[in-house]
Amino acid sequence: MIDIHAHILPGIDDGAVNLTESLEILRWLGEQGVTDVIMTPHYVHETNFVSTRKENLELMEELKRWMETEGIKTRVYLGNEIYIDNSIIKLIDNGKISTLADSNYLLVELPLDDELPNYDDILVDLMDKGYKVILAHPERYMIVHENYEILKSLHEMGVLFQCNLGSIIGKYGKKAQKTMKKMAKDKLVFAFGSDTHHLRMEKYFALAQKKLVKYYNEREMNQLFVMNPKKILAK
Repeated sequence: MIDIHAHILPGIDDGAVNLTESLEILRWLGEQGVTDVIMTPHYVHETNFVSTRKENLELMEELKRWMETEGIKTRVYLGNEIYIDNSIIKLIDNGKISTLADSNYLLVELPLDDELPNYDDILVDLMDKGYKVILAHPERYMIVHENYEILKSLHEMGVLFQCNLGSIIGKYGKKAQKTMKKMAKDKLVFAFGSDTHHLRMEKYFALAQKKLVKYYNEREMNQLFVMNPKKILAK
């Protein structure tokens, strides 16, 4: 599996609190069959979650040195989970935030419990600039729970969807689980991610994958967990 959404860089957002926890998470992910991880620290403009690309790269290089010492073979790459904002293009151009693994893919997050006016215009503008937009965990958004057709409209526009593995087993509540099942039936998902923040939350990989085989055959599972994520890593 290639994990395109994980909060593993130590002490930089609401994910791993220190280097020890980062290494524990990476070791555990490797045991679950994860070969590659894109680290996606939050970037939320005008909040505390504004670590720069330079800072994140330095942290990742330190983490990679410790991974080598600890014998952890998982390959890691840098990205961001970017809270939607009109300034995303400027932030990329100024070297503040990262695309996924230096590709033209962006992982973008919407408000969980609110509706942002003109969010679709921002997404279209990003795609017009040549970026491939992946919407992080759409199954969790209130606006989607209230109007599922939003997803079909965004999909037709070219927006890709990354869903969280935990959603299929109810980790984020019944509404997210119901939406996830519907997305699986409608074949709307581009890729799955762990959205891992802390090791204590991660004991559901096997169960989630067992649930997903009700909706996807073996070829489709490989597409979602390996082949589609590989498109991001193929520079």
